[in-house]
Amino acid sequence: MSASPAVAASVPILPQAGAVRLKLWVAGYLLIGVLLTLLSLLIGTSSLRTSLAWLAHPQSLSDTVLWEIRLPRALGAWCAGALLGLGGALAQGVFRNALAEPYLLGSASGAALGVTVSLLIADSSLTGVAILGQLGLTGAAFLGACLGITLTLALSRGALRTQSLLLSGVVVGFLLNAITSLLLMRSPDTWRAMQSFLMGSTALVGWHSTALLATGLLVCVIPAVLLARGLDALTLGEDTAQSLGVPVARLRLVLLGILSLATAASVSQLGTVGFVGLVAPHLVRESVAVNQRQLMLAASLCGGALLEAADLLSRALLRPAELPVGIVTACLGGAYLVLLLWRRAQHE
Repeated sequence: MSASPAVAASVPILPQAGAVRLKLWVAGYLLIGVLLTLLSLLIGTSSLRTSLAWLAHPQSLSDTVLWEIRLPRALGAWCAGALLGLGGALAQGVFRNALAEPYLLGSASGAALGVTVSLLIADSSLTGVAILGQLGLTGAAFLGACLGITLTLALSRGALRTQSLLLSGVVVGFLLNAITSLLLMRSPDTWRAMQSFLMGSTALVGWHSTALLATGLLVCVIPAVLLARGLDALTLGEDTAQSLGVPVARLRLVLLGILSLATAASVSQLGTVGFVGLVAPHLVRESVAVNQRQLMLAASLCGGALLEAADLLSRALLRPAELPVGIVTACLGGAYLVLLLWRRAQHE
């Protein structure tokens, strides 16, 4: 699916100074990601001096802690944050709403329901344990996220009507959350097992999870970038996009598919991590002028850095204990949005 020449002509070209600023911004966030990864190798349950000694004098224990636990956790957090940042940019572009976020289509509530049902089945019988062993919590979360998104699309009768899609996503999210709460009330043990998923956690992210997240990021970002010019036209309005030769319904459905895959991949590995997908595109727009292609790439970099920084804080604040990373992102993201609203109120 490619945009017409008229669409290409409608996309604004950044001035030379703006392009230079964008390149500096991208380089800065890449550098931040590298620095955060290095810091993640040093910060854990052990002291900073111990971590430095492990780097200087490698041992079997230190190799396991540094290269099999901390490094994949940091890289996995970055990939998950990049997926959420990309999803946030897509959601805000497709819905033309600055408050749209990746979980809007019911993916998070569906994933939570999938994990809850799988845990309950595993507790009920040996057959359930075997099924869970074959599927895994990650697979259950991914299937649940796909279920939530499918219900949203079915309730809205497709992806053409934006308002109906938004309302359907809200309804499906509340409904699946209610079902999850009812199931958890009947099984307190399952509730305790679900807490880390509902609050978001990077504690169990290893190389396998990191590889899945990195693959999901590549699968999502490449088609999203290729369809960016069509999204530029779509943000001008549906009528304008159709007059420019853009197949609006098909484009929106494909973009929603990419959004769904990005959020499902992230939620299935880390659980529910809020505010990253909402805040990352805003941070980009507040810093540099971008079109949709540049916004998606920059929001991915920003989201990765945000979640990796939140993961670092979750380990450092209550060391040797850890905070759920979702709580850290909620506090930081909420504070940023309050500041943003206050600044805009001052200029009105």
